[in-house]
Amino acid sequence: MELDGTPVSIVQTEGEVFAIHDICSHANVSLSEGEVDDCHIECWLHGSRFDLRSGKPDALPATRPVPVYPVKIEGDDVLVSLTQES
Repeated sequence: MELDGTPVSIVQTEGEVFAIHDICSHANVSLSEGEVDDCHIECWLHGSRFDLRSGKPDALPATRPVPVYPVKIEGDDVLVSLTQES
């Protein structure tokens, strides 16, 4: 999805909801098409893994983090602030 022109992936895992920039920092591909395991999302193209809480990569080839965004749940609504947490 895009919020104000920013590609964002909303991920629910481990009972929490996360918002992470949807473009891999290594290759210009969508992270939302990758697999989610615990609190990590894996880029489908080269296998880089990013922590959904911090955006930091924990598997090569990515070496740069991707932005993560604050999420607030209000009833059935998921509210995302484009102010970066990291």
